[in-house]
Amino acid sequence: MAEQRQRALSTSGEALYEILALGKGATHDEIKKSYRKLALKYHPDKNPDNPEAAEKFKEINNAHATLTDLSKRNIYDKYGSLGLYVAEQFGEENVNTYFMLSSWWAKGLFAVCGLLTGCYLCCCLCCCFNCCCGKCKPKAPEGEQQEFCVSPEDLEEQIKNDMERDGEAPITLQPTNVTEKTQLIGDSHRSYRTES
Repeated sequence: MAEQRQRALSTSGEALYEILALGKGATHDEIKKSYRKLALKYHPDKNPDNPEAAEKFKEINNAHATLTDLSKRNIYDKYGSLGLYVAEQFGEENVNTYFMLSSWWAKGLFAVCGLLTGCYLCCCLCCCFNCCCGKCKPKAPEGEQQEFCVSPEDLEEQIKNDMERDGEAPITLQPTNVTEKTQLIGDSHRSYRTES
């Protein structure tokens, strides 16, 4: 039974360069040259009886695919394989935001804000009661009436009363006889047979 290797996600961003036997600052041409050399050496067709060579060939292809893609290479150089994992999960454009929010100072700021306000719920309730309902609530300009809410039942009753006063009664029943026929409900039957 083959033992599966489990690797922890690194943040150094050097393992893929080591697979291709290169340094971290390698150019695109150096990556391509090293990939071709190693791919020929470990290709499964040249090593049919060696399962380790096939695994090494997969690693070489993965390293080449990552390092030749400019955006993936930038993420890998900055955040390592953890950055690539985050890019797969949240998108390449959100990697910087993820690492910024997971940094120690962002977590510390969040904790300090929680401690200073007692809890986030109290802070939210305090803002709502002061701004929406309390003394800081915006006041209507002079001369304008304040808005008030009407329940749907009261509004419905008011509409009925207005219509009765105007002499118009709302339609409450649907017609029972339909005399118009459409093309879909016709007397003649159509045949869709083809003559051959």
